[in-house]
Amino acid sequence: MKIADFLNEEKKDCVPYGSDVSAGTYECADCGRQYSNQSKTSLPPCPNIKNKPHPKKCWKILSGQGDAPDDPYPNK
Repeated sequence: MKIADFLNEEKKDCVPYGSDVSAGTYECADCGRQYSNQSKTSLPPCPNIKNKPHPKKCWKILSGQGDAPDDPYPNK
């Protein structure tokens, strides 16, 4: 499996940076840092992105609904 295929497969289970999401807890798919939001908001990039490469650029859903149905970019 090519690295690009692996990253694309992993992104299916991740919510990309900038996605509109419901309240919940998320974990960076690249470094494991956790982020919680209390209302629908766009997910920011991981604060650790400057310290370490983040090729997946997405958050794993620990609790909450993930991508909101009205997300303008639901497939990214």
